[in-house]
Amino acid sequence: MVSVAAQTSTGANEVNREAARRRTFAVISHPDAGKSTLTEALALHTEAITSAGAVHGKGDRKGVISDWMEIEQDRGISITSAALRLEYDGCVLNLLDTPGHADFSEDTYRVLSAVDCAVMLLDSAKGLEPQTLKLFDVARSRGIPVITFVNKWDRPGREPLELLDEIEQRIGLRPTPLNWPVGVAGDFRGLIDRTAGNRYTKLHRTPGGATKAREEPMDAVQAAEVEGAAWEQAMEELALLEEIGADYDEESFLAGKSSPVLFGAALPNFGVSALLRALINLAPAPAARLDVTGAPRPVDAPFSGFVFKMQANMDRAHRDRMAFVRVCSGRFDRGMVLTHATTGRPFATKYAQAVRGAQRQTVDTAFPGDVIALVNAQALRVGDTLYAGPKVEFPPIPSFAPEHFAVARAVDSSRYKQFRRGIEQLDSEGVVQVLMSDVRGEQAPVLAAVGPLQFDVVTHRMEHEFRAPVELTHLDYSVARRTDAASAPVLHGLSGAEVLTRRSDGELLVLVHNKWRLKVIQRDHPDLVMEPLLAGGLVEEE
Repeated sequence: MVSVAAQTSTGANEVNREAARRRTFAVISHPDAGKSTLTEALALHTEAITSAGAVHGKGDRKGVISDWMEIEQDRGISITSAALRLEYDGCVLNLLDTPGHADFSEDTYRVLSAVDCAVMLLDSAKGLEPQTLKLFDVARSRGIPVITFVNKWDRPGREPLELLDEIEQRIGLRPTPLNWPVGVAGDFRGLIDRTAGNRYTKLHRTPGGATKAREEPMDAVQAAEVEGAAWEQAMEELALLEEIGADYDEESFLAGKSSPVLFGAALPNFGVSALLRALINLAPAPAARLDVTGAPRPVDAPFSGFVFKMQANMDRAHRDRMAFVRVCSGRFDRGMVLTHATTGRPFATKYAQAVRGAQRQTVDTAFPGDVIALVNAQALRVGDTLYAGPKVEFPPIPSFAPEHFAVARAVDSSRYKQFRRGIEQLDSEGVVQVLMSDVRGEQAPVLAAVGPLQFDVVTHRMEHEFRAPVELTHLDYSVARRTDAASAPVLHGLSGAEVLTRRSDGELLVLVHNKWRLKVIQRDHPDLVMEPLLAGGLVEEE
């Protein structure tokens, strides 16, 4: 008979072994840097799909597995985040795809709380762009190591050394190239692998980039003959990199001080396999996560996980509500009864799924680093912790500071029940923040958003999912601050300010016309509480 201690040891060994082969990461980028295309290329190389659609601009996105929402396919942008499970060379890669558009930053920030590594995607012609810089700041604040992938090398762009210099000068991250392109941007010949004695691989495009690029290994002599001046230039640049010591260092990478850099082109599938190898060999596996007390929860402890995303109606045939949970410790078995840390109530997990875009399949087991979607999760909200065994609660995910505000009203008063249900649903998903006041009443909630495109998502989903069209009246506010019950009555009576209650957590927020008006109020009423909101762990800039 096997002892309980032996069973426990066996279970811990299994969890540690499975966690060690997980890599959970997100891709962060500016809009149009090619994130959806890279996601498709990674899925193609891991054989999750058999062919990739040429995804660029507002072309045919029906083949984009990570863009499941109708409005995403119509507009050619990623709005929601998607969780993709890919398997490659014995490893499980959990790719948490995120919106690239700045208006949906809050969703991206929530996802970054659930990953162990980030791939920073740069356009070879544009380098570091504003949204990339903002997302990198969040990754840095969370201590997430970053791998850099310079995309679109098949199109005209900048010099590779210039891009490396920009990374170091603008964000203080020391670039350490793992490979090097032969041929200038727009004339992409192949890649030199700096980690394998400068081995050269010539790349050949396949029709439309729908299948993996054909790779042709060459020795130095053959490469010099075939590539000519392009090879000579690459050799000179490599010599310079050697001279300045731009070599990969594991300690500085994991500490967020350096970033391994790879060059490629996602559309024709150039350099994608090198990125996959880097993720497997360099990205950290799941590790102990700190709880609200600052104590680490080891990966082999009993099950724990936290909700980083809520989503409803991903499939109109199901009409369900999903909670996306990052597994932090232990083994998950479908059907196990967990405890909801916020309420202390039991939560059954009969319906657990893995979701790839609009596709879904049942999950029977999961391990640290995995993402599971729990169905019919009406009791859960973003940031909630679920656990088995000893109680644990992970830190909440901060709300982003909204800058756009609008009053929502039902177009058809007879559909008020559907209107109220839809607003509550979108609030719980984090699509927008919903603010209430006694003056405006429940029939006219104020929607608070990071960017105006979030309002387009609200109107689209309210009409098509909840059959409750809304009209929005935009308010002339651009600043929100947290206040308290003592300060609220005074602030509410001031010109250019209004105090409302955030529906999700009861926080009192004061809305102000602009930062100039805010400074005047702070000058005239220094005793009133007007605290900046947190944004993904970063305090909003004054």
